[in-house]
Amino acid sequence: MQSNKGRDTKPELALRSAVHALGLRYRVSARPLKQVRRTADLVFTKAKVAVFLDGCFWHGCPEHHTVAVTNSAFWAAKVEGNRTRDRDTDRQLEDAGWVSVRVWEHEDAEEAARRVRDVVCARRLNRP
Repeated sequence: MQSNKGRDTKPELALRSAVHALGLRYRVSARPLKQVRRTADLVFTKAKVAVFLDGCFWHGCPEHHTVAVTNSAFWAAKVEGNRTRDRDTDRQLEDAGWVSVRVWEHEDAEEAARRVRDVVCARRLNRP
């Protein structure tokens, strides 16, 4: 598992490039809430939007998740733990006034970038 990249994966680079091409600027691999030890892939601090790019295997994508053949009980528990942590992260961010955007790694980067842009722009317009 050490060889699995924590950031700068191909889907993440594609999403970052597409979001940047839309004129948005963001922080990369940052903690939206300093007191919570969780890192978002893209963070828009002023708009309070955190974007997470979730891997289909690691986060149990309903379309593409495959069940591990070897050590299946371990991997099933691992994926369920990731999903539970994701829900908890979203809840903590919402409680703090943030919005979470979840993107699956298989999604088209340009479509996902437009979704991110729409959320960020809406949040910027509704700021007090």
